[in-house]
Amino acid sequence: MRFSANLGFLWTDRPLPDAIRAAGAAGFDAVELHWPYDVPAADVAAALRETGLPCLGLNTRRGDVAGGENGLAALSGREAEARAAIDEALAYGAEIGAGMVHVMAGFAEGPEAHATFIANLAYACDRAVLRGMGILIEPLNRYDARGYFLRTTGQATAIMDEVGHDALRLMFDCYHVQLMEGDLTHRLRDLLPRIGHIQFASVPDRGAPDHGEVDFNYLFRVIERLGYDRPLGAEYKPGGDTDATLAWLRAYRESGAGPAA
Repeated sequence: MRFSANLGFLWTDRPLPDAIRAAGAAGFDAVELHWPYDVPAADVAAALRETGLPCLGLNTRRGDVAGGENGLAALSGREAEARAAIDEALAYGAEIGAGMVHVMAGFAEGPEAHATFIANLAYACDRAVLRGMGILIEPLNRYDARGYFLRTTGQATAIMDEVGHDALRLMFDCYHVQLMEGDLTHRLRDLLPRIGHIQFASVPDRGAPDHGEVDFNYLFRVIERLGYDRPLGAEYKPGGDTDATLAWLRAYRESGAGPAA
C-alpha cells in the first residue's frame, strides 16, 4: 500500500515546497494539494522533481472564502467564475504534473444547482482530456460542510452517469462517507470501478488514522485486496506537529499490517 500526503492539512506550518520535502523525508509516496495558487507553480514543480514525488491532484478555488463559499461549480449564475477556476486549476496542475483536479461544487441545492453542476463538469472533463488529466468530485459530510451540494456517493454516481464522461471519477473520502453513509467496506467494493482517489482520516475527529470508530488496520487491507494500487490520501488534521502524528505510517511500513491499533 502506498500513501499520499495531503498538504492542505499536513505540514501547513511550512512553505509549500518545504512541505513537499517533508512529505518525502517522512516516507510518503506522493502528495496532493488543496489551493496552491499563491505559490508559483515552478517552485512546486521544482520541489516535486527534487523529491521524486508525484502530485496526484489539487482543488479548484472555493470562491469568496471570507464570505463562506466552498466551491463554485453548482452555483447558478456563477458559471464564468466556475469555469475560470477550472481552467486555472487545470493549467496549474499541468505545470506541476498533477493527474486530477477536484471540482468543488459549493453550497447550493435544487434543480438549477444540479443543472449548473452538470454543465460545469462537462466543461471540466472536456478541458481535462486535452491536458491528459482527470476530474474528481467529492461528497462532503453535513457536519463539516452543511449545505454543500454534493453529499453522498449515490448522488455523485448519478451525476457521473448524467455527465457521461470517462474523465470524471469519484473521490472517496472515508471520513466523509463514514459520517454520511457508513458501510465503508461494501461501498468501496461496489464503487471501486468509479473511484479515482481514496482519502482517509479518523472518525469523528478527522485526526490521524490510529484511533476512532474506523479500524484502518482492517480497511487498508480491504482496499489492498480489492486491487486498488494507487496511493491513499492522508487528509487528516494533525492538531500540531505533523511529524509527531506519523506513528501509523511507520507502523505500516514496518509491518505491512496497517496503522497501530
